[in-house]
Parts: sequence; structure tokens; C-alpha cells
Amino acid sequence: MRTTQGYTPIPVVLAGARGHGRWHLENIRRLAGEGLVRLAGVCELRPLDAEELGDGFGFGEPGAGPEQSGDLGALIARTGAQIAVICTPIHTHADLALTAAAQGAHLLLEKPPTPSYAEFTRLRDGLADLEAACQIGFQSLGSHALPAIRKLIADGAIGAVRGIGAAGAWSRDEAYYTRAPWAGHRTLDGRDVIDGVLTNPLAHAVATALRIDGADRAEDITALELELYRANDIEADDTSCLRVRTCWGTTITAAVTLCAEEPGEPYVVVHGDRGRITFWYKQDRVRVERAGAPPETTHYARTDLLEDLAAHVRDGTELLVPPDRTGAFMRVVEAVRTAPAPVPLPPDAWRTEPGAAGASAGAKRRVVSGIDQLVTAGAERLALYSELRAPWAAPPAEVPHP
Repeated sequence: MRTTQGYTPIPVVLAGARGHGRWHLENIRRLAGEGLVRLAGVCELRPLDAEELGDGFGFGEPGAGPEQSGDLGALIARTGAQIAVICTPIHTHADLALTAAAQGAHLLLEKPPTPSYAEFTRLRDGLADLEAACQIGFQSLGSHALPAIRKLIADGAIGAVRGIGAAGAWSRDEAYYTRAPWAGHRTLDGRDVIDGVLTNPLAHAVATALRIDGADRAEDITALELELYRANDIEADDTSCLRVRTCWGTTITAAVTLCAEEPGEPYVVVHGDRGRITFWYKQDRVRVERAGAPPETTHYARTDLLEDLAAHVRDGTELLVPPDRTGAFMRVVEAVRTAPAPVPLPPDAWRTEPGAAGASAGAKRRVVSGIDQLVTAGAERLALYSELRAPWAAPPAEVPHP
């Protein structure tokens, strides 16, 4: 924990406190307990009640507790918030971020930052003009495992890198796609959303692989191939893969699904000619395997991105995930956005099962037969589903390099 002695807690507003925003609310509560920040306001169209807000924020105490409003700009102006955490629908990110920055707030912006590269450029340039700092919410990029992995690679621990694979086999029930009007959509009311498995739920797999390679800026990608599929009755993709070539000559693949048979922890694996490094990024766990030596497993700490942003606001320290360091990921988002609509899988490729553990009563989920093995093989062989001869897979679409 960073020392807060002599500091006044930084006032923070949270835009979007339900859904995934509840995680941010709890994180703000934790950092408030350490004296680093205080919750000055909550921006929701429907205010939080006492139960939703919970303990520690002074709800119901005269003259205490966070102010609530559906108008983010006005809320920041009234509270004097220095940081705005934005966890709202994807297609609202750029407008709300620029609104907050215009009122003098710095930003923690949930990933993906925007649904298109044009919006990303507008956001990045607008924040620069307003001199507002912005941290993009790829929490895995705060892991201390990342510099450790890069050092292992640089020191030749696994020899020459042959490529990097990312694998994510998760499960989401059908209700996941009805939780919000934008869920599972490519567009909504004429606006880009791009809420697919590669760009939102398992976006960390892609962004983490790019960061490990040191190829996270827009200009670092030289070629990109995509295969987008869906088993669910949605617009966006739920079972997809990609392969990129980076400026360092590295091949990176990502094979992901939300239709897993047996959901597991997502990971990134670096293949070397004398070993491999596997990183389970949600657990900050790294395993190094080398010929002639037993595997070595290490757990690493993680820097919280809001804490890192607060340190930047106070001390000017360099941000872990500024917008430019997500430019390569946004190239992937743009490729998904401009690609043909995801191919619906044939009915014999998937089945319906009860929801996974923890799902609500009566929940159903769609499961793609054999997808767990395909995801693993994609990361292991740096191959696309079509190359693995999935019976439903078509040849990949190569995205022209601008």
C-alpha cells in the first residue's frame, strides 16, 4: 500500500455503479479505508439506495455521503472530484470521459476504451487537449508478473521466442446477453458497441499478450487475421480467434469462447525454443518450464489501477495503462468492428445445458462441443480454428494493414 500520511484523500466520482461497477465501488471503498481516496459522488440515472451503496460512505448521515446525480459533468463540478471512474456501456465511454475531463477530472476508463478506432482517436486527442490523464481499466496490466516475464524473455530463460498464445474458455448463460440493452450487440440504435468475446469479456487475454511482446501501440501490429463465430442468438461473437504479427516479428494468437464445456482460468503462454512461460493473468501466477529443470511457479503482486492513477495525480508518476499503450488492442477492436458479422454455428455444433455454478435457477447456457480442446490447441499451436479443422470453421479473414 502506498503511504497516505499527510495526504488529503482524493475525491472520486463513479459513473456506473451497478453491474461490473459494483467491483469499482468496492475497490473505492477499500482505498477510502486506506485514506487514499474518498467517494464524492455516484453518477447513475437511478440513484443507489442504502443497501446498494453499503457501509463506509456515510449514506443517510446528515451532510455526509456521496452526492448522486445522472449528470456526470454537473456532479464533478459540484463535488470538485479529481478522478472519475467510468464503468458505463461501451458506446458511452468517449463522450462521458471527455465530459469528465472538461470539468478537470482525470480518468479511470473501463475497457474497451471505445468501440471504434475513430472514437479512440477522438478520445485520445481530446484528453490531450484537456491535459487530462487517463488510465484504461485493463487490470491485468498492473500485474508485477509482466515485467518479470519480459525480463525472463530478455535474459534468454526460454530461448528464442517462437510465439505467444492466449486462451480463454469461459461460460456465460443466455441471461448474460439480456442483462443490458447493449449486451451482445455490435451496434445499438446506429452506434457501434462491439460487445464480443475478443473485445470485452476476454479482452484481457489479447491485451496481456500484446503487452508481454512489447507490442501494445497501434503501430506495433503489422498483420491481423480473424475468425468470428457465435453459438448464442446475438449479434456479436462468443467463440472467436485471431492471429496478429507484430513489429518484432512475433506471432500472437488468441483463442477464446464464452461457450466452454468446463470453464477454466484464462492464460497467456510464451513459447520459446528452450522452454515456455505460462501466465494465468487473473491469478498473477507464472509457471516457467525449461528443459532439464523442474517447473517453477511464482505468484506476483499487482498494482491496482485506481491506486496507480491516484499516485499519478499526486506525484506525476507514469501511468501503467495510458491510452497509447492500448492502441494495438484498439486495432483489434477496429478489425472486429469492420469484419463481416460473426458466423452462426450450426445447430449440431452446440447444445444447451444448465447454467454454470452460481448461475440463477433455471439459467441455460450454450456449449460448443469440443471448444475447450480447440482453445487450448489454438494457444499451443498458434493456430486458428479453421487450421485446427473445427468442422464449423471457415478460412480466416485477413484484415488489410493501413
